[in-house]
Amino acid sequence: MITSPDGTRPAAPAGTGRRYELTTLEELEAESVHIFREVGATFERPAMLFSGGKDSVVMFHLARKAFWPAPVPFPLMHVDTGHNFDEVIEYRDRVVEQTGVSLIVSSVQDDIDAGRVVEQTGPGTSRNRLQTAALLRGIAEHRFDAVFGGARRDEEKARAKERFFSFRDSFGAWDPRNQRPELWNLYNGHCARGEHIRVFPLSNWTELDIWNYIAQEGIELPSIYYAHEREVVPRDGMLLAKTRFLETYPGETAHVERVRFRTVGDATCTGCVRSEADTPEKVIAEVAATRVTERGATRADDRISEAGMEDRKKEGYF
Repeated sequence: MITSPDGTRPAAPAGTGRRYELTTLEELEAESVHIFREVGATFERPAMLFSGGKDSVVMFHLARKAFWPAPVPFPLMHVDTGHNFDEVIEYRDRVVEQTGVSLIVSSVQDDIDAGRVVEQTGPGTSRNRLQTAALLRGIAEHRFDAVFGGARRDEEKARAKERFFSFRDSFGAWDPRNQRPELWNLYNGHCARGEHIRVFPLSNWTELDIWNYIAQEGIELPSIYYAHEREVVPRDGMLLAKTRFLETYPGETAHVERVRFRTVGDATCTGCVRSEADTPEKVIAEVAATRVTERGATRADDRISEAGMEDRKKEGYF
């Protein structure tokens, strides 16, 4: 929508009874739908990363809108660490069954068994970094030329550098200095053999936008996004869920807290927050009051170094 110099939107023609004005969520939805359709028209073999987390759930909801009444014209791909929350895997499988979408699972365990990656074990370790090999293998095996991801620019400073179309070389690597200009909603998706584009339809969304959209659209999420009682282990200023995957240090003990998860990843490095928010509206109130991003507050894998996320992206991570 074109705005006038003073920032206001033009009024509808007299007598039409309509206003040419979109809400923030409508603008974000329209932008994301445009990107989905652009990819659908430009690329031969796109796919969407789907973990069952809130961002990938919203992204899939937008994709279904973009191509309705036709089915989504690409598969979902889950890069499976093998250390997932049970509630999230149950939700993922239910979505696949209900919608009939094709699901591809690229397993970290397969790479470990084949000797392509080496797993570190013991307290404080995680398979999260091993996802890169499984992701790149899945892209190569299925010859995907575009892969949708649910990353948002407000999550982390390395992701704030991303374009909607993020060019990756034949090694899957990201170079922030070698990205293409995106002017007037024009996107360059040209790739040579072996190269591909990572596509981020939610780039301009914030965590609060995501939750407002979930409430507006009535989108179902895995239950762990809402307040519930769970055994947790305090570590490094976070509360880690006591699961069968979490190895504890000597002296660490679990106790029960009422918590919820702001983001979902590998169960060994994803923390939860104390919360009484058991509805989308209550979560919105919590998110509106917080001053710490969900990754900054609850992801141990982002605390490896000041440039931890950027280093992983250069290796091929999202």
